[in-house]
Amino acid sequence: MIVKYKTVGKSGLAVSELCLGTMTFGKATPEAESIRIIDRFLDDGGNFIDTADVYVGGKSEEIVGKAIKEKRQDVIVATKVRMKIGDRPNDVGYSRKRIMDGIEASLKRLQTDYVDLYQLHVWDHLTPIEETLRTLDDLITSGKVRYIGCSNFLAWQMMKSLSISEQKGYAKFISIQPQYSLVNREMDREVMSLCKEEGIGVLPWGPLGSGLLSGKYDGMETPTSGRLSEGLQGESSWENKGIERNFTIVNKVKEIAQQIGKTPTQVSLNWLLMKEGVTSPIFGARTLEQYEENIKAVGWRLSAEHFEELDDVSALPSEYPTRFIEKFRREL
Repeated sequence: MIVKYKTVGKSGLAVSELCLGTMTFGKATPEAESIRIIDRFLDDGGNFIDTADVYVGGKSEEIVGKAIKEKRQDVIVATKVRMKIGDRPNDVGYSRKRIMDGIEASLKRLQTDYVDLYQLHVWDHLTPIEETLRTLDDLITSGKVRYIGCSNFLAWQMMKSLSISEQKGYAKFISIQPQYSLVNREMDREVMSLCKEEGIGVLPWGPLGSGLLSGKYDGMETPTSGRLSEGLQGESSWENKGIERNFTIVNKVKEIAQQIGKTPTQVSLNWLLMKEGVTSPIFGARTLEQYEENIKAVGWRLSAEHFEELDDVSALPSEYPTRFIEKFRREL
C-alpha cells in the first residue's frame, strides 16, 4: 500500500510517507492487536514507527520491540526522552544522567542495541542545552543512536540548538515532531519556515486533531463518545478542539470527502501528505479497522482545487510581524 519514501531533513534516512504512532499501544490497544497493526503496517510497506519512553509507562516501547525483533533491519524506530518516568529528581529532563539512563532503558524495552531517531520530547528550562546536545552527540558516537531530533520546540529553541551544534561540531537535529493538522497550524507562524530554511524534516503528530477531523463529531456540544469525550486535558481537550473555527474546517473536509468518495480521515491525512515541508505524518490506530481506514490515505492525491480549499479554510489569520514583513518583501 505504501510505495513512497522520503528522506528526513538533510539526512539520507529514508522513511515511509506515513509513520505509525504507538501512544495507545498497551493501553487503549491491547498488545496482541498492537502487534497485528505493526505487522500489517510493515506488510503494507511502512518502515517508520514512533514511540516514547513515557508512553504507557514504557509498555509501548516493549510492544514495538517484541513486534520488530525478527525484522529490526527493516524498521526505522523513533523514540523520545524527557518526560517524568519516576519519583526520583533525575527521572525527568535532559541532564546527562537522565538521557544516559533513558537510552539504556529504551534499548532494553525495544530489544535492540540502537535507536534510529532519538528525540527531545519538549524543551527543558533547567538543563543547559549545551549539556543535552553534547550527551546526544556522545550517543551517536557510541552507536546507540543514529540520528537526533526534537519535538514541541519553539522556533528560537530549535534555532539555538542548531546553532550550538554547528559551533561545537555536534550532530544536528534532522527533524522536529510538532502538533500539526488542518485544525492545528500554529507552527506555520515561524517553525515551518525555519524548517524549510535549515533543512529540517517535519513529522507531525496529531494529524487528525485528536479525532476531530475524523468527522464523527457533529456539533459543538461536549461529545459522549470518542477520544474527545474522555476528559483529556491540554492539547487533546474538548475546550481546545471543539471551537467554531474548527468545525468550519471539519465541514469543508466532510464536503470534499463526500465529493470524492473518501472518508474525512483520509482527506485530512492526504492534505498533510501533500503539504510542502511535511516529511511523514504520525498517525495512530486503536484498532486494526482504524488502521485500515487510515492507511488508505496514501496512493492518491487531492486535486489542486480541493487542496487549496482546505489550505485556505484552515489558514491562520495574518498577524504582526508577518503581515508587516510580507508588506515590504523585496522581489526581483
